[in-house]
Amino acid sequence: MVSCTVVGPATEPPRVAYAVGRPVGGAVVRNRVRRRLRASTRAHAAVLTPGHAYLVHAAPGAATSSYGELEAALEGALCALREDAP
Repeated sequence: MVSCTVVGPATEPPRVAYAVGRPVGGAVVRNRVRRRLRASTRAHAAVLTPGHAYLVHAAPGAATSSYGELEAALEGALCALREDAP
């Protein structure tokens, strides 16, 4: 659900992009999922590493997920990235 790459020096803030494609649903549904993911990302901003870029990908099941479920999935993905980091 989340991938990360180093794109700049640690003095730059982290960058986050969201990929919410048509399989998730219509435009209204995709925008709702994107808004929920942005809110969840803001809630976990302290976890994001400066100078890194993150890509948050929404699977089709995200359309029927509650905010709490999306937040838990994002938190789990971010924790997994931290554990994989050297």
